[in-house]
Amino acid sequence: MSPTPQPHRMQSQRHPRAADHRRDLPDGKQIDLGKIRFGAQVDAQLYADIAQEAAEAIAASGRGEKNKDTQLRRFYDELCLWNEKINGSGTAEERARRYAEMAPLVKMLKAKVTYARGRKHVDENYEKLLHHVIDEVKDAKTLEQAKLFMEAFSGFYKAIGKG
Repeated sequence: MSPTPQPHRMQSQRHPRAADHRRDLPDGKQIDLGKIRFGAQVDAQLYADIAQEAAEAIAASGRGEKNKDTQLRRFYDELCLWNEKINGSGTAEERARRYAEMAPLVKMLKAKVTYARGRKHVDENYEKLLHHVIDEVKDAKTLEQAKLFMEAFSGFYKAIGKG
């Protein structure tokens, strides 16, 4: 008797190498997405060294033809917009309710960055970074942390372009 065939299961494309969260970049640098974590206890270096390392890695992989400052700024601006709509005012309960209502629109940033990659406006590494950041958003508090991380990332990224 031959074994019963198992139903086909789609393999997740989200984290192909989830064990180490490292992504190889063209010049040999790596971006360590595993360091980018939001929640109750954030790494003291999240908005400093970790954001700078991410900016340097993304700049090395796509600065020039892709990953232009203005394109990346659009994603940061939209993240700020959702953060303001959700966290701009009210009690913690009101912010939690607004997050629950608007979470699908926040998560839609993943589709937008994937579309931008398809149009060759951003590279695969920036797409992976933003996907990871959005995946880390679980509530109003982590949305604020994601916004702050992308703010720090954007500042470092812009400074690298001036250097």
